[in-house]
Amino acid sequence: MKSIEEIIIKPVITEASMDRMANKTYTFKVAKDATKPEIAEAVEKMFGVEVACVRTINMKKKPKRVRYQIGYTSEWKKAIVTLKADSKTIAFFDGLN
Repeated sequence: MKSIEEIIIKPVITEASMDRMANKTYTFKVAKDATKPEIAEAVEKMFGVEVACVRTINMKKKPKRVRYQIGYTSEWKKAIVTLKADSKTIAFFDGLN
């Protein structure tokens, strides 16, 4: 079984994800092979909250160009985690608002 740190890589902090935090919805970068139940369990153990649902998105690579070099961004997996209404918020994100 994978550890929590292997499943949840880092939080995604963008304007859209900050707007979703009012509805107890948080965004994370997760391992490409992580499943929804694994992500839900990892968030519950790491932050001590109750997860209502998990939505995942596979972010595709995009072409990028720096001067004469042409390359691509890396592919990664994003998880949007919604907490139950009676659950507490994640303390890490409270300081960001």
